[in-house]
Amino acid sequence: MFGIPLGEFVLFVVALAAAGIMTGMLAGLFGVGGGAVIVPVLYQVFTTLAVPEAVRMHLCVGSSLAIIVPTSIQSFRTHRAKGATRMDVLKLWAAPVVAGTVLGSVLAAFAPGLLLKSVFVLVAGANAIKNLAGRDDWRIGADFPSAPAMRGYGFGIGFASALMGIGGGAISNMIFSFHNRPIHQAVATSAGLGVLISIPGTLGYVIGGWGEPIPPELLALGYVSLMALILVAPITTLSAPFGARLAHRMPKRKLEIAFGAFLAIVCARFLYDIVRALLA
Repeated sequence: MFGIPLGEFVLFVVALAAAGIMTGMLAGLFGVGGGAVIVPVLYQVFTTLAVPEAVRMHLCVGSSLAIIVPTSIQSFRTHRAKGATRMDVLKLWAAPVVAGTVLGSVLAAFAPGLLLKSVFVLVAGANAIKNLAGRDDWRIGADFPSAPAMRGYGFGIGFASALMGIGGGAISNMIFSFHNRPIHQAVATSAGLGVLISIPGTLGYVIGGWGEPIPPELLALGYVSLMALILVAPITTLSAPFGARLAHRMPKRKLEIAFGAFLAIVCARFLYDIVRALLA
């Protein structure tokens, strides 16, 4: 089917459906777009389908950002209805986040896959340590800094997220924590951040990957696989509200531990690839 052997196609569909459920739940639960789940899953699937190594990670990141678009919108709507979203922060971050995302997605077209993995491990690893340690005294300040500093945060979030294929929640949650903001408030606001990042990021990866050697059966537009988008996005969109509702019922510390453990697992997966590549 679509040029893929039937057995591989069935495995492809099952793997992406399972990832879609997990991605949607995590998107709602942690306010993340779900890229930290879908990127490593897509990497395994695209490896099986013999996508060239030179473009494999780029295709994973671009496809992840496309999948995040409807997931983030659904998650944001659910969190906003709960009243915990910091709309003032989102308004302050909007322009710099979009600018950082556009720059990051353009540069990603020329960056080696090893660099994209390294950024993923660095940011996710720092976040995992912060959440698992549970140290309330790890603070930069008692509240958010001035508007210029906040805009700098926004640009950095957009730039790094575009290189990682995430919706920005893994980074913004950490910023909220370092500035003494509640985890539930961080999660709710991060859901809206995913909308600001995923749309321009997707467009950037479509343009940046145009004409690259992607297997035609993946129905790719640049570095975005429409096949992956069609199979995963509807599932993540349906499951995101369940995760969002669960987030508002969980105690602060349990939410931090769950998020930290999840990020540590993802980090370990890509760190293995990085070490193997350096030793090869």
